[in-house]
Parts: sequence; structure tokens; C-alpha cells
Amino acid sequence: MLSKRTLLKATVVACAAWGVAGGAWAQSDGFPSKSLRLVVPFAAGGPADVVAREFAQDLGKDLGQPVVVENMGGGAGVPAINAVSRAPADGYTLLFAASGNVVIQPLLTKNRVDILTQLSPVGMVTTSPHVLVTTGKLPAKNTKELIEYARANPGSLNMASAGVGGLAHLAAELFMKEAGIQGQHLAYKGSSQAMTDLASGQVQAMFSSLPSMKGMVDKGLINVVGVTAESKSPTYQNYPLIKEALPGFEYVTWYGIYGPAGLPQNVVSKLSQALQKLGSDAQFEERLRDQGVDLHVTTAEVLADRTRKETAQWDKVIKEAGIHLN
Repeated sequence: MLSKRTLLKATVVACAAWGVAGGAWAQSDGFPSKSLRLVVPFAAGGPADVVAREFAQDLGKDLGQPVVVENMGGGAGVPAINAVSRAPADGYTLLFAASGNVVIQPLLTKNRVDILTQLSPVGMVTTSPHVLVTTGKLPAKNTKELIEYARANPGSLNMASAGVGGLAHLAAELFMKEAGIQGQHLAYKGSSQAMTDLASGQVQAMFSSLPSMKGMVDKGLINVVGVTAESKSPTYQNYPLIKEALPGFEYVTWYGIYGPAGLPQNVVSKLSQALQKLGSDAQFEERLRDQGVDLHVTTAEVLADRTRKETAQWDKVIKEAGIHLN
């Protein structure tokens, strides 16, 4: 039989344990109790920033606290990733990352890192395809004709990108390999000059987001020969899918939310619930579609899985093409 002293001690321990658990519950229930910081690894005013601010505004309403966007462009997203990974793992500092920031850039550093050891996935929020565009001076008007042209003129095709190791560069390497064609990659420092040279005919083809190219497309200076994946946005409805001419070729660019590694599960759950609510917001979805972006909200687990799979996919392309940063 237990003594009164033993029972009293057990009761005290149990109450203390309940107090700890109760405190954790209260902390979970109280998140967030102040404004959140959303770090965006792109300059203010660009397409990514516009989407991030739309997202931050609506997320703040659902969480009941302001979500303040902080632009930290440059360095292929590395400064932004470092800032978030070094922040306290309390949910008040988040990263609005493009897929290239988290699945490609870590593969190009001198000391490769597993991004999931630095960041905690919260959920994917959007997807959007790229388009394959050609200069209006090229006879090819669709993907099939472009491949035929390249095969008939080995080594003559050049494909540009905004820089070595970017998603558009890797897509060009993958496209040429899958199509069995020879070509040259032209690396620019940014997309502006690449687009100008594409219009003049110095560049023959490149992958890019359509909104940034729309003005030139409308003027007939460049042609959209294919889209990299299906989309619900009307922006892409009049263009064929590349996989119709090159089966299996498909990819999207996406944005996802990450926090510092070690983000508590209760915080991830609270943020995930807010994301899921946004995922069913028809007005928010329509606003994104007008920008050529599809609302595509996932759980933290799905984002983690996608991060791993796409890291492996693009790692293979990087190794086979011998891509490295000097």
C-alpha cells in the first residue's frame, strides 16, 4: 500500500507535468501573438514579390496577425535562406522560397548541404509552368519543328538563360538531352539582355515565365512553342504542352513556405491550417491565376517529399551536364 507521503509526491509530480503540458498547450493556442516576418529572396516589385505580398496579406488575416514581407534579393537566395535558418525556430520568421532556391542552389555550393537540415517545410502554396520561347526569326513554330530544326543543323541551336545553374539553364540542358539534340547554352547575367537578344535573333530559344515575355509575344518578336506543364491559368490555354512532342518532359516552378529547422509541430500545424484555408479561397485563387500562377497548397509532408524528389531530379541533370559555379 502506498504511503500518504508517496501519494502526495506522486500528486505533485503529476500536477507539475500537467502544468508543463498545459503551458505547451497554452503556447500552441496563443500562436501567433505578434507579427510574423516573411523573408522573400527576390527584389521588391518583381513577380515573386507580388505573389508573396498577396499571400502575406491573406495569411495575416487568417492568422490574426500581420505578416510583414522583407525582401532579401541576390545571391541566388542564399542570404535569405541563411537569415531564416539562423532565426529562432518559433514560427515568427518564415521563408517564401522558389523551388530553385531550395532544390537547385544547395546543389551548386562548394560544400553541398541538405536543405532540410536547415529549414522546416510548412507547405507549398503555388505552382506555375515555364514556356519554351523561340526568336521570331527562327522557322520553327512549335516544339516538334524546333527539335527537327536542331537535328537537321547539329550544334547550331543556342539556348539562353538568366545565369548558370538557374532553373531555365537546367531545363535547357534537360530538353536538349531528352530531345537528342546538340546545342549551346548562353549564360546571361539576368534575363533582360537575354530577352533583347532573343527578339533580335542572336538567341534562338530559352525557357522562361510567360508574364515576363508577354509583351514581346504580343508583338510577334518571339514565339511560344510549348508549355512545360498543365495550368488552370488562362494565360497558358492557347499553347501546346511540350510533352506532346517530347513525352515525359515536364516541370513547374513553385513557391513554398519554410521555417527554421526544428520548427515545433504545433506551430507547423497552426500555419498549415491557415494555408489550407487559403487553398480553398476562390477569390485568392482567381487573383493568382490572373498573374499566370496556380494556387496549389500542400501539407508540410508533401512539400518535404517534393523537395527531396526534385533535388534528386535536378542533381542528375547538373552532374550529367557538368554544371558548376566558378
